[in-house]
Amino acid sequence: MYNTNAHDTYANNHINVESSDKLMQMLYEGILRFNTQAKRAMKDKDIEKKAYWLDKSNSIFLELIHMIDYEQGDVAHYLHGLYFYQLEQLTLANLHSDITRVDGVNHVVKGLIEAWKDTVNVA
Repeated sequence: MYNTNAHDTYANNHINVESSDKLMQMLYEGILRFNTQAKRAMKDKDIEKKAYWLDKSNSIFLELIHMIDYEQGDVAHYLHGLYFYQLEQLTLANLHSDITRVDGVNHVVKGLIEAWKDTVNVA
């Protein structure tokens, strides 16, 4: 299921993306949308849909890890650890149908969106 490259999928679905900055924001927002669907599936006790939506979020995190430019120093290594930790949290959320873990990931992603916007506005 991880054969689909999340970055390519988003790029193909949003041909008119103005910049890579916009693409990063769209990837983060995709995680939030997929996690919302996963939470709904958890509440409905729909195991198949829960796994489907969390897998989509995981795919984006994996792509974000692959996109990291490690020549950027400490921040790149920090992001790697942060993204990997979010993958772990979503795996545990899936295993235990734990909405609070999904909420925790969403909180982190919202912070990443804000940080990304601040970084882009400064540049």
